[in-house]
Amino acid sequence: MSTTAKILLTTLNARYMHSAFGLRYLYANLGEHQSAAELIEFTIQEQPLSIAEKLLSYQPEVIGFSVYIWNVSEIEAVVALLKSIKPEIRIILGGPEVSHSPDLPKVCELADYVIAGPGEQDFRELCEKLLSNENPATKYINGRATPLEQLILPYRFYNDEDIRNRLIYVEASRGCPFKCEFCLSALDKTATAFPLDEFLAEIDQLWQRGVRNFKFIDRTFNLKITTSIAILEFFLERMSDDLYLHFEVVPDNLPDKLKSVLQKFPPNSLQFEIGIQTFDSEIQERISRKQNNDKSKDNIRWLREHSGAHLHTDLIFGLPGDTLENFADSFDQLIALNPHEIQVGILKRLRGAPLNRHNEPSDLRFNPLPPYNLLSSREI
Repeated sequence: MSTTAKILLTTLNARYMHSAFGLRYLYANLGEHQSAAELIEFTIQEQPLSIAEKLLSYQPEVIGFSVYIWNVSEIEAVVALLKSIKPEIRIILGGPEVSHSPDLPKVCELADYVIAGPGEQDFRELCEKLLSNENPATKYINGRATPLEQLILPYRFYNDEDIRNRLIYVEASRGCPFKCEFCLSALDKTATAFPLDEFLAEIDQLWQRGVRNFKFIDRTFNLKITTSIAILEFFLERMSDDLYLHFEVVPDNLPDKLKSVLQKFPPNSLQFEIGIQTFDSEIQERISRKQNNDKSKDNIRWLREHSGAHLHTDLIFGLPGDTLENFADSFDQLIALNPHEIQVGILKRLRGAPLNRHNEPSDLRFNPLPPYNLLSSREI
């Protein structure tokens, strides 16, 4: 690792085992400036002053931070220190927590530039200008989405330490066609798949390097069944005792072709994250969530009884119109299906999420500090 770098890409992960997938995309697509860049990861448990000291040791000209709901406060502290010590360093922010102007956190006031949305193309172009002593007048930049087939994939930039110690995130697609208002994916127009052959070639390289735990971050892995089956069959050909695959699936789309492939996997090799959120049909309609409850229940029962998949299910407490009794009913219905895990989440106010239109009519009151969890509503 070089002792100096003109460009630093950094973030504060929630835990050491997590890896900054988005930063690896930015690094992979930096073009000729990649040789002058370094990717450095910290955790939110580390002291801001120690982080600032480490970053400054590289004598950077540009530092890009990836900002999320879980690290925005800590990044604000680091950026404040950097601007106090070396104000000439250009600070660029990106990520979901800073992508929804004018609903922005205070750290944006400290930064020089903020890129909203996709950043692979705009971060590279902004770095080119800054390193050429051009200072764009526009602080807030709307990121442009690069066609997926034109993106340089980031998987080779998982290093050996990552493979030994960290979760390896992968994605076969981006976006989501559903419009559930509590989720930022509601802002997507649709879901778009990466070219499958190129993606699987990259995954094969990771497998050959020893990766056996793959966490797919696709919002709807089982949206296009033919692609889902192709990916699952790819892993079946490489099956081993330590292979473990994590997928996020929609609960009401489990056709027989997919079931037959799932039955081929041994126990404890698959984990499905299944977002139920609520079984209340009125709340589902209120928040634009399309979910066939009967099919969802049938599919969870089938997975529990006829597959070896570990089922991690989610519920959200505090959705508009929710009550304690109403939530208890959804909980009772879900626990009767016997999933391995139920994660109960308190509703959070995500910047930019369409659910915010309900704040006034439902009297939703949120914590002003991250993670912006619901404190009270009209009913609670």
